[in-house]
Amino acid sequence: MRWIVRFLFKVFGWKIDKHSPSGIKKCVVVMGPHTSNWDFILGKMAFMSYGIKANYLIKKESFFFPLGFFLKKMGGIPVDRKKKNNITLRTKELFLENDELFLVFTPEGTRKYNPNWKKGFYYVAIESKVPIYIAYVDYATKTGGFHSLFEPTGDVEKDIRSIKLVLSKFQAKVPENGVRVE
Repeated sequence: MRWIVRFLFKVFGWKIDKHSPSGIKKCVVVMGPHTSNWDFILGKMAFMSYGIKANYLIKKESFFFPLGFFLKKMGGIPVDRKKKNNITLRTKELFLENDELFLVFTPEGTRKYNPNWKKGFYYVAIESKVPIYIAYVDYATKTGGFHSLFEPTGDVEKDIRSIKLVLSKFQAKVPENGVRVE
C-alpha cells in the first residue's frame, strides 16, 4: 500500500517530508494548518507513506452504519462529547493499552481561523507522558509530513505559541484561515 500512496503523491505533485518519527512508538501528533477536508486525506496518505497507523478522536455520532465501519478502519476512535467523561483519562488509558499509538489532533478545532486552540492535545501528552510531534501540510510547496518532535515544558501558553510558530510557516488550503501567531 505504501508504494501506491507514494505513487499517488508523485502523480499529483506532492512530496512527503523526509523527517520520520523513527524510534517513536507513542506520541500526540499536532496537525496543521487545518482548513479543508483535503487535509485529512493528505494526512492519512502521508501516514500510510510512513507506514504508521494514525488514530483520531471522532464524535461518536459519526459512527453510524456503514460510515462507522470505515471510520474505525481508518483509525477513528468514537468519543461521546455529550457525556461527562474525562477524555484525557480515556486517552491515557489508550496509550497504556497500546504498544504503538499516534493520536492525531487538529487543535484549531475548526476549518475556519481560530486563534484560540483547544488545549486537550497538550494535556493528553502531559498526562500520558508522551511527546508531541508536529506534522503539517503546506499547499504552497505541496509538501506534508512530520516536522519535528516537541517536548512539552509544562507552560501551556508558551508551548502552544511555539507550536503555532512552527505551523504558521506553512500555507493552508484556505490561506486566510491558516495558523497565525498573535
